[in-house]
Amino acid sequence: MDSIKVREIDFKKKTAHEKLITLKSSKKKQNTQTLVSEPGIKNIICFSHLRWDFVFQRPQHLLTRWAKEMPVYYIEEPIFGNFEVNYLKARTYNENITIITPHIQEQSGESEIQQYLEDAIKKLIKWNNITDYLFWYITPMALPFSKNLNPKIVVYDCMDELSHFKGAHPDMIKNEASLLKLADVVFTGGQYLYEYKKDKHTNIYPFPSSIDQKHFESGLQVSDPEDQANIPHPRAGFFGVIDERLDIELLDGLAQKMPHINFVMIGPVVKIDPAMLPRHSNIFYLGQKNYSELPAYLGNWDIALLPFAKNDSTRFISPTKTPEYLCCEKPVISTSIRDVVVPYGEMGLVLIADTVNDFAQAIEKARLLINDKNWKKKVRQVLKSNSWDLTWQGMKRIIMATLDAKVAVSTKELTPASKVLSVASSSVVVP
Repeated sequence: MDSIKVREIDFKKKTAHEKLITLKSSKKKQNTQTLVSEPGIKNIICFSHLRWDFVFQRPQHLLTRWAKEMPVYYIEEPIFGNFEVNYLKARTYNENITIITPHIQEQSGESEIQQYLEDAIKKLIKWNNITDYLFWYITPMALPFSKNLNPKIVVYDCMDELSHFKGAHPDMIKNEASLLKLADVVFTGGQYLYEYKKDKHTNIYPFPSSIDQKHFESGLQVSDPEDQANIPHPRAGFFGVIDERLDIELLDGLAQKMPHINFVMIGPVVKIDPAMLPRHSNIFYLGQKNYSELPAYLGNWDIALLPFAKNDSTRFISPTKTPEYLCCEKPVISTSIRDVVVPYGEMGLVLIADTVNDFAQAIEKARLLINDKNWKKKVRQVLKSNSWDLTWQGMKRIIMATLDAKVAVSTKELTPASKVLSVASSSVVVP
């Protein structure tokens, strides 16, 4: 059957078009290898505040790996507009991932929105015969409309302290507290965030950001992208979301203090006014790039930057960019973000500076590392055990051990949950 890239579902009635989707999904699941035999997990339902097509990051890395073993349903936050009816819009990604975006009438009230979403997800599960499913929460804001469903196990992947982000929903803290009570397993996106959350759950583990090494190593052997080729060297670059976490004043000061350095900024500008960004002849904003394109840009820089502001929104971040930059053998300078200082700064892999003067001096020091074979050898040694494959496998072991313990308790078996989890934890590789 031909792949159906986009569909619109009106839950007032089930059309023939939707039946075709159901048949396709059922056939796909029959040909999909599951993790374990009964009692196991056959489907992943993820609730996320991040658009799948925005920036390829932690959720995409983990869920594309889950999708090699079972169907994944990625439910984004709603889009509000002048729609005739509420509906779900869905499309496929890599065959086994279905991205679902609720479209809701903008005049809808909060209780109406939550009721629609709960009904819609229930019908999505029923019509697609989604059984033995795991709930994977990235945002606590999905809890109100999903808490009455019946997943086999609930995972909360707390990748950031979302309540500290600009524009955070006022119910974020309350919903997270409820999710922490409901969740069977909690993961954090960094060590410092783990230390902050560890007393709030009894089954919580830190899993810092990882890397796809082959992907970023490819940047060492590719030609300069067209829109970067005419930018003179030396280049100091950054890729990522350009938002309230970026230290605009630091970037502005560096550009003025170091006119001989050309600063390349790659990524979408969100939640801040683009007019606020510093504009100098040696700062180049190249816009958002696909994940597949990033190694080519990075590989043709001289130095990589993490010029994050020191504020509430960056207090617990664990930048994925740190190991990605290093994987492409680029000297890195960062502000004193906790999960960069420990371990990368302490190991001498990343230079740490916060002021314009200190950062400028660090850039000059970093230029000396460009051809330093000993530094590159140390980087390779440290990164060799860091990969998204290992991170995902470690998470999976904990999840399955937790599920085994949960089943044992529910069936009154004698295996203590603490013993099962202890065995699982001892085999987990945490970068």
